[in-house]
Amino acid sequence: MNLLEKEALIKVKAVELEEATPEEVIRYAVQTFPNLTFACSFGAEDIVLVDMLQKISPSTDIFYLDTDFHFQETYDTRDRLKHRYNLEFVRVSPLMTPEEQAAEHGEELWKSDPNACCGIRKVEPLTRILSQYDAWITGIRRDQAPTRANAKKVEYDQKFGLVKFNPLASWQSEDVWNYIHTHQVLYNPLHDRNFPSIGCEQCTRQVLPGEDPRAGRWSGNEKTECGLHQ
Repeated sequence: MNLLEKEALIKVKAVELEEATPEEVIRYAVQTFPNLTFACSFGAEDIVLVDMLQKISPSTDIFYLDTDFHFQETYDTRDRLKHRYNLEFVRVSPLMTPEEQAAEHGEELWKSDPNACCGIRKVEPLTRILSQYDAWITGIRRDQAPTRANAKKVEYDQKFGLVKFNPLASWQSEDVWNYIHTHQVLYNPLHDRNFPSIGCEQCTRQVLPGEDPRAGRWSGNEKTECGLHQ
């Protein structure tokens, strides 16, 4: 099957899965693509998917991009989830340490060129890990940002060259938090301190009343995505 045929089949399946629950999407992903992985950032959406995956397919690989710049609360959430589910997250690191990056590109690259910083610490590591799989699962939702408004529950990821599943694409924030409270899922405590979207510590701030939920990411410049879902 060539790429055009594969994309055509995925488009058909996207229509079929549009009304499916997240759990049904995950089951289809697991059954259809055994060589599957889930990218976890330890945000609210992703910890919901961790909980679902542990109930449906606990052997599916779950990885995280360790930028070396996460909040301590994010690392603590990782450790609590490891203990709760008795699982090991696959740690994916940049090729450069923070010190090597500063020496080559200057101090605080995230200020002078945030796209370059994300490229080094997120996009390259993600490209490297995804090259080992046939499909991946993400926690993106359509209402998170204009760049995600057209996300399908299953689509072909042109950027990374594999199938991409977005089980929560049609959910609202209320759906995410209803699941967390109903199932008593552990979550990052920063969410209780006005951090609806959590990235690296240097590039994430609290969101003020009335602001867009992603206003705290890369505040002060036009950047809205780290490059993973563009």
